[in-house]
Amino acid sequence: MTPVQVRQIIVRRERRFKLAIVIGILACGLTILLAVPGLLVTFLLAFVISYLFKPLVNYFERKGLSRTTSIVVPFILIGFIMAGVSSFLIPRMALQAETFQGELPKYVQGVSTLIKNNTARANKLIAPFVEVDMAEQATKWLENSSTNLITNIPNWISQFLSTLLLAPFFAFFMLRDGQNVSRKLLSLVPNNLFETALNIFYQVNQQLGGFIRARLLEAVIVGTVVWIGFYLMDFPYAAILAVFAGATNLIPYVGPLIGAVPGLLVAVINQNSSGTLALVGAIYVIAQAVDMLFIIPLVVAKIVDLHPVTVVIVIIVGSQIMGVLGMIISVPVASIIKLTFTEFYNHVVDFRS
Repeated sequence: MTPVQVRQIIVRRERRFKLAIVIGILACGLTILLAVPGLLVTFLLAFVISYLFKPLVNYFERKGLSRTTSIVVPFILIGFIMAGVSSFLIPRMALQAETFQGELPKYVQGVSTLIKNNTARANKLIAPFVEVDMAEQATKWLENSSTNLITNIPNWISQFLSTLLLAPFFAFFMLRDGQNVSRKLLSLVPNNLFETALNIFYQVNQQLGGFIRARLLEAVIVGTVVWIGFYLMDFPYAAILAVFAGATNLIPYVGPLIGAVPGLLVAVINQNSSGTLALVGAIYVIAQAVDMLFIIPLVVAKIVDLHPVTVVIVIIVGSQIMGVLGMIISVPVASIIKLTFTEFYNHVVDFRS
């Protein structure tokens, strides 16, 4: 064996060793995130915060401030804004939540009655073929869910506060040290894959940043439109329903439908007039129209290049693996996988040619 061949074997071994180290580090990190309860949600929230703050941090750094100062200034500014919004929104939500907790049995009974009535109507239509009997099971499920909701509220509040405290802490270090960590990880990538890995990292970074900011903008706009509409018509639980509509709007396709269900149920169970019910539906439609006509075409559609059928499939898979959180993060994860696979495929094709 010639010295050149020996050198080639050593280089190939070094490449495989470096690649194995990078994959091992990523696998260990993912395992820790999934194994520790609540850590994944905290990390994702910190990830979102870091991407939201990154443009401001880079702007202040270009103006001559140090990296740490450039991070602290946006945290202080956004902190004051969030404190103002929270002081306005949280007392109203707390009052509405207390009222809702007292009226929860009424709404559970109302939904059970709706299911029973519609089940009876369905049986009249399809009685010659099949008989539907889901009213009793649905009623039991609603009663158990409402009981669990009340008993789990303290645990949810505790987890929420822990996440709210830890996420900005993690986000600060992501913004301060993220570039150095990324450089160190990229330095472990084999030379023949370095350019491809760097290109993937840059595109993922750009795509994720734009996607996160666009989706949160969507949620804020939808929630604001719903709150203004319900507030003007003096509809009960306006703040809670608006926050729920904005949060569920983060789930593609099915999110807007899920977000509209509670408001429509409240109107039906309270036996509001057909005009009120139509107005509630119109408010949700207006909120989605603003989203679909302006935000999605101008921002979101240009960021994630996925076929609608693919989006539906990955949402279903995400819901089966991680529930609601999986539905929210499934689209960006699928987009990253597609981008990574495409870049590596192009690299292999170019290398062979």
